Amino acid sequence: MNKLSLLLFAGCLFAACNNSPKQDTPATNTDKSADNTPPTLNYTVVKAFPHDTSAYTEGFLFHDGQLYESTGTEPEMPADRRSMFGTVDLATGKITPKVELDRNKFFGEGITFLNGKVYQLTYTTKVGFIYDAKTFKKLGEFTFPSNEGWGMTNDGTNLIMSDGSSNISYLDPRDFHLVKILGVTDNNGPVSNINELELINGFLYANQWQTNYILKIDPASGKVVAKLNLDSLAGQIKSQYPGAEVLNGIAYDSTSGKVYITGKLWPNIFEIKFPL
Repeated sequence: MNKLSLLLFAGCLFAACNNSPKQDTPATNTDKSADNTPPTLNYTVVKAFPHDTSAYTEGFLFHDGQLYESTGTEPEMPADRRSMFGTVDLATGKITPKVELDRNKFFGEGITFLNGKVYQLTYTTKVGFIYDAKTFKKLGEFTFPSNEGWGMTNDGTNLIMSDGSSNISYLDPRDFHLVKILGVTDNNGPVSNINELELINGFLYANQWQTNYILKIDPASGKVVAKLNLDSLAGQIKSQYPGAEVLNGIAYDSTSGKVYITGKLWPNIFEIKFPL
């Protein structure tokens, strides 16, 4: 091969190399499925109802088509606050008490109805109360393994309670022994401050205390599979009523399929709609 041919060949080889894909540049991963952050559920506010602004909400639920609310207080809190539970009139927001605790002894927490009985937690006294679901006559007391009682619901078999940690405890209502502990986690690990609970279509929904999130939890794994971000609604409430405190309260009416939420000392209860 002569020098001219050699030069032409070398030039073609150089051009070919420059036009070929660069092998030392890593490919960009555009697969978003690798991101396991729980998706945010969109919601709409269907309707607003009045709510008792003296109610320091701890539990919120429907039973036999009637909305119930439980509240808590301590001696140093304002005198108009009570540790009790009762029925809520959606037209007025008024709570008609069915049971009231001595506010100097007990801070009332979550409640649930199961097998003709009402179970009520208290905050730091490790005491729970049992009532007849029709007469609300006290039937007994129980203790629970957690140091604190927060939210409460049931799955038709077990009592399900939170204690402000990342754990949800399942208790046998016959003798209150611990059946299992469900650890709640998301993509960042354990999720603490699990508060008020509601079981909807097989998923646990939980208020996360000190946030405006409602978490959708898979009870089989404890994984947070989705969440509602209610920052905007909570912000509106706070601007309209500065005395309002944190979001707390999820009530599901299984007959109508409607979901209602509220918060501690909020002036409103809201019916919201989102993919269940």
